[in-house]
Amino acid sequence: MSIEQLINYQLNNFPTIKKVVKRGYQLLMYAMSPKVISEGNIVKVSPNDDFEYFFGYYDKSPWDANMRYMICMRADNTWSEPDPKGTADILLIDVSEDSKLSNGFTMVGGKKIKKIAITHTWNVQQGCMAQWLGPDFQSRIMYNDMRDGKYCSVILDWETGKELILSIPVYSVSSDGKTALSLDFSRLHSLRLGYGYSELPEITKDVILPDTTAVWKLDIETGEVTELLKYTDFANFQPRPEMQEVGSIHKVNHLMLSPNGKRFIVLYRWFCGHRKYTRLVTCNVDGTDMYVLNDDDMVSHCYWKNDEEIIAFENKHGSGPGYYLMKDKTREYKHLWKELCVDGHPSYSPDGKLVVTDNYPDRTRIASVRIMRDNQIEVVARVFAPFRYDNDTRCDLHPRWSRDGTKICFDAAFEGHRGLYVVDIKA
Repeated sequence: MSIEQLINYQLNNFPTIKKVVKRGYQLLMYAMSPKVISEGNIVKVSPNDDFEYFFGYYDKSPWDANMRYMICMRADNTWSEPDPKGTADILLIDVSEDSKLSNGFTMVGGKKIKKIAITHTWNVQQGCMAQWLGPDFQSRIMYNDMRDGKYCSVILDWETGKELILSIPVYSVSSDGKTALSLDFSRLHSLRLGYGYSELPEITKDVILPDTTAVWKLDIETGEVTELLKYTDFANFQPRPEMQEVGSIHKVNHLMLSPNGKRFIVLYRWFCGHRKYTRLVTCNVDGTDMYVLNDDDMVSHCYWKNDEEIIAFENKHGSGPGYYLMKDKTREYKHLWKELCVDGHPSYSPDGKLVVTDNYPDRTRIASVRIMRDNQIEVVARVFAPFRYDNDTRCDLHPRWSRDGTKICFDAAFEGHRGLYVVDIKA
């Protein structure tokens, strides 16, 4: 662990001081360093205008099955509020080489786009969970919205405009398009800015350990909603003393279904003052067979490699921070790329041979996209992170694979506002 990481972990107990120290240090290092705006075979796919364009999180692909259309969000402002009130547009970008305009697409800022929807529920890190719905990943798009004063999810046939409204918002959707999981987006907004929705008040406000539902299951075909797990279910499962400290606040985040849709992962977090603890928990999709896969206090971004293995960035006791590949429901794990000890958003390529990840801006405000295979690490893109995009409104790169495994898409703000960019790894 570097000296910077040690200082960073020590300052976690003093968040206000940490922000001041971090900003001052980065300003000093940026002033002393060579100026880099962008490096790599980077192609911009969002329009060239003054709007903010982005996709969202790293666990979804913006491309349709045919690799012709990409989902993109458009907003006026993504740097003032992490969970803005008001609306954002959902667009399709035609990235084909065909110069003809069809299906209602128009030329905007040099790109072929079509506005297909408006959402009232979005944030700067995960957007509105807009995604292509399986199993075909080309005819229907699913996203979160608010209708009749309630959060919901919408399935949209983008060519016909036909909608199906479902009663709860979604967080993770199975690849076959049949099942989704959800959580309390209002509580998430209160306890983790940039990941929840701010339109509706939190009904569990000021309740540190609610005896209410934390995870819901949605049958997409029937619309049936099942309450799976409560916050107290997590707190009472193999409890630790820190969970039961006076004033300890509990929440869940980052649900992700396995490729076959039979199990899911969830980060169960609790806060004791400024101390934060995280457990990586796996569970059957019906809420049974819960298993604590990691209990080393710090685990962040995860991804299913297959139906049994999960990669995660964590600070493991005894071997320190890094990427670890774990086998579900076992204590087996492997420390990958030991020299890579900075947090990022990892995901496996469709064939499972490569991993892409990023990093938060370094001391000179540069963020990178890295591809790893076996023992090799290759930086394929480096971009500057403007100081306006920082803390809760930062622009994480969130790299995502194309469906054929030849391209990487990421969000970045090195041109002065958020945009959607692609790196062709073959090139």
